[in-house]
Amino acid sequence: MEIRNVNVRMSALSMAVFAFFSVLIVITVVLTGELSFLVWAVPTLIVLLIIPLALNYLSQKQYADLLPVYEAESKDYRIKAINATMIGSPVRIRGIVEKAMFRFLNRPQFVVADRSGEISVKMFTTPQEDVKEGDHVEVLGLVIKRYIATGDPVINCVSIRKIDPEKKKQT
Repeated sequence: MEIRNVNVRMSALSMAVFAFFSVLIVITVVLTGELSFLVWAVPTLIVLLIIPLALNYLSQKQYADLLPVYEAESKDYRIKAINATMIGSPVRIRGIVEKAMFRFLNRPQFVVADRSGEISVKMFTTPQEDVKEGDHVEVLGLVIKRYIATGDPVINCVSIRKIDPEKKKQT
């Protein structure tokens, strides 16, 4: 669904929760015959749809607003060059997605590799494109620590988009 040029998606987990409670409500109404139950059940189901969509819209909008800033400020790096001294620095990397995890939660994490190494790329919203293993991608983001205070450097991704493999070879 698109709202004001922002692509909004509901996670599979949120849809499963909505479906589970919808089935419970239908079963309850069928077994008890109590229609007054629907007075609060239907609005609650609507809220189960609206809240995840609203949160996804807000995060997508914020990332879309940050994209021009990161495109202007980030510098190209090879993955091997990213280290702990770069924490807080905007970076641009190009590579191949070796692993894609947690896409069903709308909080995907990717392992992106180039010829120099590999790095974990975390997103806190859904990417604009459907990125899968084996895709050639360009990542814009900020170098952060894997865990709040410790850990390896990883990239907090603002944008991950597919690129033409020929373009990747030229840079």
